[in-house]
Amino acid sequence: MTNKPESTSKSNAEYALLGRSGLRVSPMCLGTMTFGTEWGWGSPKETAYKILDRYIERGGNFLDTADGYTGGSSEAILGEYLEETKRRDQVVVATKFSFNARPGDPNAGGNGRKNILRALEGSLRRLRTDYVDLYWLHAWDGLTPVEEVMGTFDALVRSGKVRYVGLSDVPAWYFARAQTLADLRGTERVAALQLEYSLVERSIEREHIPAALALGASVTPWSPLASGFLTGKYTREGAGAAAKGDGRLQALQSSGHPVVANLFNERNWKIVDTLVAVAKELGKTPAQVALSFVAHRPGVTSTLIGATKLDQLDANLDALDVVIPPELHARLEEVSRPAPAHPYTFFDRRMQGMITGGTTVRDEQPWFRPRS
Repeated sequence: MTNKPESTSKSNAEYALLGRSGLRVSPMCLGTMTFGTEWGWGSPKETAYKILDRYIERGGNFLDTADGYTGGSSEAILGEYLEETKRRDQVVVATKFSFNARPGDPNAGGNGRKNILRALEGSLRRLRTDYVDLYWLHAWDGLTPVEEVMGTFDALVRSGKVRYVGLSDVPAWYFARAQTLADLRGTERVAALQLEYSLVERSIEREHIPAALALGASVTPWSPLASGFLTGKYTREGAGAAAKGDGRLQALQSSGHPVVANLFNERNWKIVDTLVAVAKELGKTPAQVALSFVAHRPGVTSTLIGATKLDQLDANLDALDVVIPPELHARLEEVSRPAPAHPYTFFDRRMQGMITGGTTVRDEQPWFRPRS
């Protein structure tokens, strides 16, 4: 076990309910994609154990992994740690399915019942547990009927192998249909959505977050630092050489991964410039300000963070204490606001005035406020 840090924040011990469930989770969720060295930029088992110790010591209880992370090593390391420390029931363990485990076999991937059951048994074995607290559909496969997915989810919850269910990287309409079916049938509901969300990627504010708020699901953002882009260590001049390093962003960039394919553009550099300037005024790091911005957005319950070093983990957890004053928050909001798109161009103040006849109507949905 590691020693507790001399100065710690209590913020990560201020738990919240996940969606309309009774599951309590910490505001920072520890992502374990960095556990294991198979992908070239992760942490060995010894370092992963230290990170887990520190995270739990600081009040964290929400651990996120997936069956495909580092070829299964992430789940295996997490399972070994929880068994050795006897902390399994103390934490909320979330894992995922969707990605193919046997190339050439169409039923060893996707979101059909056959693959869900196969994937879950493998995850339970690697995690050394007989249940998963939160089971995520990792990505929409564009094929499997939502009725089949939700029916399988409900059966797994009833079997006791899964406690709660969530959807990751799905269209907003898909989530809305899934939740509506569950409500109509009285079956297991979607507790949370896991989606990419950061200062450079705010697309989910158009549909997903309003849907989550209306239908009772939490949002748990992934990549709030845009794979490290928002840490402030990258510059326009050095962007082309990013692939020469050994971090996650470099690895993804060199592989042509779609998550970072269009990251280095002028719009995003302007966001970084503003972020760095705001962080300097606050006396905080750009990463802490970027994390604070996302963690305190409407609908967000728990934000995924990753770490390969203890000081990095501590700094990320300390972001919960970062308060961004309204005038500085407005600068970040304006520079990162998604570009107008149809049909949202019909929702600005001028168009709303044409609907209301120039009268003022009280806004009962504070998340959506039409902009001029």
